[in-house]
Amino acid sequence: MASLDKTTVENLLKTFIDPNVETDLVSAKSVKKINVDGNDVSVTVELGYPAKSYVGELKARLEEKLKTLDGVGNVNVEVSINIVSHAVQKTLKPLHGVKNIIAVASGKGGVGKSTTSVNLALALAAEGATVGILDADIYGPSIPTMLGLSGQPVSEDGKTMQPKVSFGVQTISIGYLVDPDQPMIWRGPMVTGALQQLLTQTQWQDVDYLIIDLPPGTGDIQLSLAQQIPVSGAVIVTTPQDIALIDAQRGLGMFEKVNVPILGLVENMSIHICSNCGHEEAIFGQGGGLAMATKNKVDLLGSLPLDIHIREFADSGRPTVVADPDGRPAQIYKAIARKMAAKLALRAKDFSGRFPNIVIQNT
Repeated sequence: MASLDKTTVENLLKTFIDPNVETDLVSAKSVKKINVDGNDVSVTVELGYPAKSYVGELKARLEEKLKTLDGVGNVNVEVSINIVSHAVQKTLKPLHGVKNIIAVASGKGGVGKSTTSVNLALALAAEGATVGILDADIYGPSIPTMLGLSGQPVSEDGKTMQPKVSFGVQTISIGYLVDPDQPMIWRGPMVTGALQQLLTQTQWQDVDYLIIDLPPGTGDIQLSLAQQIPVSGAVIVTTPQDIALIDAQRGLGMFEKVNVPILGLVENMSIHICSNCGHEEAIFGQGGGLAMATKNKVDLLGSLPLDIHIREFADSGRPTVVADPDGRPAQIYKAIARKMAAKLALRAKDFSGRFPNIVIQNT
């Protein structure tokens, strides 16, 4: 019986591609320990993204693969998750209480950006992360409605706010602070100032991912936010329609200009499935998201159907991921969320907390 060594085990693991990071576990630095005791093999894997629904499958598949080694005895794989803070724009520092901020943007309105933001936040939470969502759409705050929330946030010290919580997700929105019928007739500087307050004066509690639902467009407000908020990555939501893709391209270009990495694209309303007969029809065109992703060398994180239930669930205050967690759309949201977080896990980590602040004083 041939004896095994760590190199043989590592070489085998190099052939296993993690579908979320789309590279092998060794290259992704996910393999933390390989132990060979005679012919018994144990491997410790640490994922840098939430994947509660994938851990069992990954463990089983890795153990099955290791059992193909010649002469192998007992095989054991342990999988854990460790979400760390990643680097932000060089001129900014990460926000206290928040490890990573992910901006969700679109070049134009009406592509389902807020619905996507809410369901991705809930999907990350379902996968085991601590999640927050900031509704940055001052003119049309929709997150409170989608999460079934209303009323003023609690302030314990008169200076900061406690986030309102729905389905385990921490949230803040201008919609909690103003009357729903009150129009927000504010100029750009007032909007960016209000958003900075919402972001920095909310007592976020150990958030792994804070999703920021940006207002649509690429104007002064969006650019100011992209420059002033410490963002680890951005996701662009579009539909396959040519006019939406043109505007999404502008959104993508804006983040590139301010050095915020694009984690990928989400193609919404990609195909309509008739609820009566099951007929599939690409109402807004086909393949646009993939073509844009290929052109810009970014990932297409996933495509979502034009489904009446997604709209109905969001309007009722119980979004798809919590209303129908085992349904196909919820599974797609979870797959997109895993992939989005996995792409971030491959990015540079934040080391600012390791260095002390140097203070010069006159003595």
